[in-house]
Amino acid sequence: MITRESQRLRSVTIMILMVILVWSVTLQTCIARKGRHWRHHHSSSSSSSTLSDSLSSKKPKSHHNSHSHKSKPQLKTPPPKSGSPVLPQPPQVQPPPSPQVQPPPPAPLPLQPLEGSQEFNVLDFGAKGDGMSDDTEAFEAAWASACKVEASTMVIPPDYIFLVGPISFSGPYCQANIVFQLDGMIVAPTDSESWGRGLLWWIEFTKLKGITIQGNGVIDGRGTGWWQQDNPFDYPVDDDFKLIVPLNNTVQERPPMPIRSELNGMPSIKPTALRFYGSIDVTVTGITIQNSPQCHLKFDNCVQVLVHDVTVSSPGDSPNTDGIHLQNTRDVMIHTSTLACGDDCISIQTGCSNVYVHNVNCGPGHGISIGSLGKDSTKACVSNITVRDVVMHNTMTGVRIKTWQGGVGSVKGVLFSNIQLTEVQLPIVIDQFYCDHRKCRNQTSAVAVEGVTYEKIRGTYTVKPVHFACSDSFPCVDVQLSGIELKPVQLQYHMYDPFCWKAFGLLNSPTVPPIDCLQIGKPARNGVHTDHDICV
Repeated sequence: MITRESQRLRSVTIMILMVILVWSVTLQTCIARKGRHWRHHHSSSSSSSTLSDSLSSKKPKSHHNSHSHKSKPQLKTPPPKSGSPVLPQPPQVQPPPSPQVQPPPPAPLPLQPLEGSQEFNVLDFGAKGDGMSDDTEAFEAAWASACKVEASTMVIPPDYIFLVGPISFSGPYCQANIVFQLDGMIVAPTDSESWGRGLLWWIEFTKLKGITIQGNGVIDGRGTGWWQQDNPFDYPVDDDFKLIVPLNNTVQERPPMPIRSELNGMPSIKPTALRFYGSIDVTVTGITIQNSPQCHLKFDNCVQVLVHDVTVSSPGDSPNTDGIHLQNTRDVMIHTSTLACGDDCISIQTGCSNVYVHNVNCGPGHGISIGSLGKDSTKACVSNITVRDVVMHNTMTGVRIKTWQGGVGSVKGVLFSNIQLTEVQLPIVIDQFYCDHRKCRNQTSAVAVEGVTYEKIRGTYTVKPVHFACSDSFPCVDVQLSGIELKPVQLQYHMYDPFCWKAFGLLNSPTVPPIDCLQIGKPARNGVHTDHDICV
């Protein structure tokens, strides 16, 4: 039984193995046929595609068949049969991107003006603008470049303080119509070494055509050190102080001379803050000039000058700090400006003609003056001057003409109109005996004054409303007054009535107070200048 049973199990086992063997062979044959079928199908497809392409190549190409390369078909793995085990595929891990190391930014290089540029910023030429570094050379370099380009702009940017020593922006070979755009602050050095033995100017523009200074910036002369070291015997004192007598009579004609050790060693020659010389078509607008050692803004030998919306600011006791000074300059207009200083708000000197001043605020200061003229027996010629629509407050004088004894020439064709005064010591002055020295000798020759009109001069005074002190040899002639209304305000000074000496003219309307001292008509005899001394 055991043997027969064993044989039967062996037979069954052999049969099972044979079945498995037959099934495996059949399966492999099917797979092989399937593979041959796929290759045949693929080859047939390629042949069909080639044929199709060759046919289509005979037809005109459309824009849809413009590609010269076709992508190869991507073979896809056939899905597994049902029942077959699916082996898990290992996830494809993307390697982390390698960090990109950024190179350090290069050190900034100084900006250079673009070729053909019309703007030249002083920062591009090495200026620091920290208020301590000397930026004079950078300003000189920027000007040298701007000078070569017509209608260029030299830029002084806002939010910087530039320390600049004495500097001259000069022609005459510069191109025309250069703009100096001042929006930052320029300050003067305060050490004596920067000034040598002394200079007459700090910032100068000379021999230019069509130069404009504009912007919202500031020119600060930092003149306190100059003012404090002044020797009262060295600098001139306004002679019309002699007309002002305090009630207590204790004022000194000159303050005591300071002890030398108190002085800071600055040169005795004090510079003007901003000067224009020998230039044509000059405009200054928008800027502020403050604390100049001496005069703030000066024009000498210039033609066609326009100043407007300018501010001048210095203490009322700063000596000889005129606001705007004109000399040998013609065709001038000054308007819409505020001038506060320690001397004349506007000073009109010899050689000036066709000057028009209007809408100006003046004070503190010494008012608006023509002169002084004829010093050291020189010839002075001033003509066609108009000052109108001006407000003055707390000034020493209002509108004034002052000449020295011994001079020659003339002042003529002057109009002062619509001047509003508040607590002005001496509103109307002609003084042909002006002398800012301790002593001046009497001389017969004088600068003639003729054709001066005062109209609508109104407000308050604190010392004397009118002071006409004219020459015996050359009296003032053709002086006309109308609409004069000046009322006294008692402060700390002795007050006086109007004063006239050798003044001839006409009262066109009643005046307050009455100016009875003016002689009506013309003098019986008047001095005669030689042809050489007459202004043409």
